[in-house]
Amino acid sequence: MTAVAMLGTGIMGAAMARNLLKGGHRVAAWNRTRSRAEPLAADGATVAGSPAEAVSGADVIITMLNDGETALSVMEQASPELRAGQVWAQMGTVGVADVPRLAGFAAEHGLTFADAPVQGTKQPAEQGKLVVLAAGPEGARTVLDPLFGAIGSKTHWLDEDGASGAGTRLKLAAVSYAISLTSVIAESVALTKALGLDPSLLGDVLTGGPLDSVYLQVKMKAMLADDFDPSFAVRNAEKNTRLIHEAAESAGIRVDVNDASGARFRRVIEQGHGDEDMAATYRASFPG
Repeated sequence: MTAVAMLGTGIMGAAMARNLLKGGHRVAAWNRTRSRAEPLAADGATVAGSPAEAVSGADVIITMLNDGETALSVMEQASPELRAGQVWAQMGTVGVADVPRLAGFAAEHGLTFADAPVQGTKQPAEQGKLVVLAAGPEGARTVLDPLFGAIGSKTHWLDEDGASGAGTRLKLAAVSYAISLTSVIAESVALTKALGLDPSLLGDVLTGGPLDSVYLQVKMKAMLADDFDPSFAVRNAEKNTRLIHEAAESAGIRVDVNDASGARFRRVIEQGHGDEDMAATYRASFPG
């Protein structure tokens, strides 16, 4: 049994915490909005009142937070109870430039740092089928592999240096595919409707053919039903388009589809739908 501090219990973090508990690990959960962590008490977690309280006594600290700045701020709040030798797995989606700063903070406090974001959304998180994209020293893997096995179906160890940001770099490349594909599906469904046809006909054409996929079916079904219960929210997707743009710019390439997707997400946020699933980018094709 490993003692885990889970800092951040949103859609993803809460599901990950429950699977860690099912795996026999001890979890102290903290969230800025305490009410989002409290339901985990029924599953056996200890709900902490502060990041410092959560990390006290933990073998492993997992941050599942919105961005690098937030992760660093929360770890600074935890610093009075940090101790040398703890393992910190940064598992949220942060920018490439954030990773060295986080790794530097870990080094200053004697923590072993792993950059280990996850690929997947609400349903695979609940099912324990996330894909972990990890970079960290060999010594941390013995501790982290059982935890990653509880929350995910596969772990890719990419580098022995967590500060390299190899996990974050691959995560941004993977999420750019999902974001861009969602926008392509949304435009095709919207265009079918705007041209005076039943948009379900698009599904009839694509289903079973070479362009079909599970992802197409899930997102197209949501758009046709106007069911945008969040699995991966528009606000998070828009944030990721900015991180992808920054990473691409630093690498000297253009990501035009990603940037166009970001513009669509910003229109949806302006329409008041930022907390809906990113499939709501469908709304961006229509005025008002």
